[in-house]
Parts: sequence; C-alpha cells; structure tokens
Amino acid sequence: MYRCDCSIWFCIVTLLLLSIIFGEFANADWATCSGIVPMSYRNDKISITDFGGVGDGVTLNTKAFREAIYRIEHLRRRGGSLLYIPPGEFLTGPFNLTSRMTLYLARGAVIKATTDVGQWPLVAPLPSYGRGRERPGGRYMSFIHGNGLHDVIITGENGTIDGQGGVWWDMWRQRTLGFTRPNLIEFMNSRGIIISNVIFKNSPFWNIHPVYCSHVVIRYVTILAPADSPNTDGIDPDSSSNICIEDSFISTGDDLVAVKSGWDEYGIAFGRPSHSITIRRVTGSSPFAGIAVGSETSGGVLGVLAEHITLYNMGIGIHLKTNIGRGGVVRNITVLNVYMENARTGIKISGDVGDHPDENYNRNALPVLKDVVIKNVWGERVQQPGLIRGLWNAPFTAICLSNIHLGGARPWQCSHVVGAAVQVSPSPCVQLTSRQQIAGKPSILS
Repeated sequence: MYRCDCSIWFCIVTLLLLSIIFGEFANADWATCSGIVPMSYRNDKISITDFGGVGDGVTLNTKAFREAIYRIEHLRRRGGSLLYIPPGEFLTGPFNLTSRMTLYLARGAVIKATTDVGQWPLVAPLPSYGRGRERPGGRYMSFIHGNGLHDVIITGENGTIDGQGGVWWDMWRQRTLGFTRPNLIEFMNSRGIIISNVIFKNSPFWNIHPVYCSHVVIRYVTILAPADSPNTDGIDPDSSSNICIEDSFISTGDDLVAVKSGWDEYGIAFGRPSHSITIRRVTGSSPFAGIAVGSETSGGVLGVLAEHITLYNMGIGIHLKTNIGRGGVVRNITVLNVYMENARTGIKISGDVGDHPDENYNRNALPVLKDVVIKNVWGERVQQPGLIRGLWNAPFTAICLSNIHLGGARPWQCSHVVGAAVQVSPSPCVQLTSRQQIAGKPSILS
C-alpha cells in the first residue's frame, strides 16, 4: 500500500524557512558567539614567575602552576584572578584549573607538557563511556583539566599550549598503551567557559573536550597536529549544550569538529544529549572529517548548526555517523555554505561506523537519524560525492539536500534512506529523488 511520507514536506518547509531567515539576516550581528558567555575582566593579576616559574623549556614548573592556582582558588578575589604566562617555554605536568580564573598566555608564551608519562595521574572513566575510550579501565588526566567549574577563560595573545604528543602517538602505534591517552584540554561538568586566541598543538589525543558542560565559547583558536597523528580530534563537544565554535583554523590527524554524546549502553544509561551547538567560519584540513556528528551518539544529538565551513585536503567533508548498539536520536542537523577542495568523499551519512566498548552492547539499540538539511555545498576535486547508508531496520528519514555541487565521476551511493534532493550534481541517488522502497514498503515523496 502506498503512503505519503512526511519527510518531503519537512524538507520543503525547512529549506523555505532557511532561505527566508538567511536571506534576511545574512549579515546580522547575531551570527557570532557574543552573549553566550559574558567576558569577565579580572583586576587581580598574578604571574607564574611569582611562584617560581621558569620559562627555559627545561625546568619542570608543575609545582609553580599548582601553587598559583591554589592561591586563586583560596584567596577568592572579587571578580576572580588572572594568571599571566610571560614569553618563554614553561614545561609542566598536568594541572587543574579553578573557577573564576583566566589563564592568559602572552605572545611568545608556551605551556609545554612533560613527556614523562609517570607525571600523568590516572582519572576515572567518563560514565557515558564506561571505560577509557581506547583502553579498558581509567584514563590519563588531560593536560589542562577542570571539573565542576564556572567562569573560566583561557586566552591571550596567541601563545601556545603544546601537548608534545609524539611519545603518546608512538605508544599507540606500538600498542603499548596501558590506559587511554590524555586530552590536551578537558572541562567536565562546567559552565561559562571561554577559550580564545590560543594555539593548541600536538595533543596526545583529542585537543579540546568539553564534556557534560554548558555555555562554552571557543573562538579564534588554531589547532595543529600532523596529519598522521592518531585520534587528534580538534574540538569534541560531548554530552554538552549551548556550545559555540567559530572563526578558527584546525589541521589535525582526525575529525576537525566532532559532536558526541557517549558510547553504547553507557551513553544510553547516562542519557545526556548534546544540543544547541553552533559551528561557523571554521577552516581546516584532515585525512578524516571536517564536520562530524558521532560516531558516539548514544545520548542523542539535537540541534546542530554548522555554516561557512572551508575544507582542504579532506578525507570526508561532512560525516554523520552512528552504529547498531548506539541507540540515541540524531536530529535537526543543519549544514550550510561549505566549500571543500580535494576530498575523498564529500558527504557521508553512515549507520555502521565505529567500534564498541565491549560485547555487552544491545544489538537491538538502533539509532534514529532524521531531519538533516545540507545546503549550499561546493566542491572541487571530490572523488566520491556522497554515501548515505542507513540501517535496514532503522532507515534514515527526512534527509534534505539542496544546491550541492561536488563533481567527481563516481555516482552517489544510498541505501535505507528517505528524503529529497534539489539542484544536486552529480545527480543524487534515486532514493532521494523518486518513489521509495524502504523495508519492503513503498513511499511516495511527491
């Protein structure tokens, strides 16, 4: 029996609304992160050198950093305090930040992570992952860490935070890791965070990881790692909300920006989605994805807007990815105005990507992926324009493509998907342009 599928109407209405909104407000001042987190100006200022810090690249400054931050935490100046890092290379082990503080890196300042793995403490696994992301058990604490904080700023004059990740990458390649590698920056259970005007380089693992956070602004940052550095994601909002990422350059060995929300049965039980996330004016390159959602989506991902994205030398331009066992709902994903040059795949939406924490995941926990709009995408030298592969028992629905020109001689490949495509070249797969056959039930899309 034929039925009229509502996904075509979702596509028509959504594309019309986007045309009206972005046509009228394309140059509006609201297209920035301003207002999500108010900037705090600290009258109380101290320097790392006041606590014995030495920027010679050799002296270990862990004690100086911990004492300076202890002073900020316990003195509790009105309005908080600013910790100034002057020019020089300040070698240190991992350290925790505190609330109502600014970590300020002057031009020429470098905070450099020790390569002595014995200096890195272990912390508990994240509850939405149930174990370390790479190895069972705990994980190494991030280089700069914060848990349960509010009103924290990391900024400066484009100073550098250097994770010296080479020793960690080698352990990963040689399979000698005992525990999951540390992130460069991680905030947990925190709110009111600003990260701006800093260079991040050579992270051991993911670079910037806000997890269980809200109201986070990341802007004017540069994130660098070699193309062959394993799992060096740029920015990974994870089970977090009201996140704004903008005006940044990222060149790493993995996804530039990846929105996540936990892993299989652990993410389902924790049940905290990522939502209200904006990504705009990001430029970069990677052998993996430019803008990604997943593959860890078990808590759900709702309401992501990515726009004005410029990508070079990419594995995949736009990648939405999940898996059997993930569960979770991924919906209301909008990607607008993307230019990509020299990419292996332009657009990929996958239901069978990513590994599992253990064998206890529920094979019946199927993800839901729907209400996706991708509009105004232009590509040069894109080998495969698009791959959309839903699950036979959980097809992707309301996938809307408009004004997409990716070239390439290979055809689109699709399965188990319902949606619509307008002004797409090369011509998209038949599942997005005509009468459908999903799980044995035909559907009319017009």
